[in-house]
Amino acid sequence: MYHKILVPVDLAHTEKMSKALNTAIDIAKHYEATLCYVTVTNTAPSAAAHNPEELTEKLATFAREQGKSHGVATDSKVLSTADTAVELDDRLLEAIKDTGADLVVMASHSPGIGDKLHLLHSNGANIVKHSDVSVFVVR
Repeated sequence: MYHKILVPVDLAHTEKMSKALNTAIDIAKHYEATLCYVTVTNTAPSAAAHNPEELTEKLATFAREQGKSHGVATDSKVLSTADTAVELDDRLLEAIKDTGADLVVMASHSPGIGDKLHLLHSNGANIVKHSDVSVFVVR
C-alpha cells in the first residue's frame, strides 16, 4: 500500500517527536516501506547544526541509525531555504513530489496560546490541505 514514507524531522527536537517517529517506523515495517527523513534549513547556525553540510551529515547518521535499530530501509534529504519559517510548508510539499513519497507521517505541535491568537499556523494542516498524498499527523 505504501512504498515511501516522508517524515519531516527537526533534529533539535527529536525527543518531542518520538510518537510520530515510532508511528512512521511501525507503518514502514508493516508495509515494508522506505522512510525518508527530511529537514528544512537555512544557512544560519541552529541548535541542530552549524551549517547545512553538518546538518546533512547528522540527518544521514540519524536515518542510518533509525534503519539499523528498527530494521527498516531509510534515506534522508536536507532542503535549504532562505527563510525556514516562511517556506517550510512549500519545501515539504516539494519534497513529497521529489522523493515520490506516498505517505507523510509528521508530528504536530501541541495546541497552545499561539494557536488561539493565530500567531502559529499548523504545518500539518497546510500539508494535508495541499498535498496529493495521505498525511498522518501525530499529536
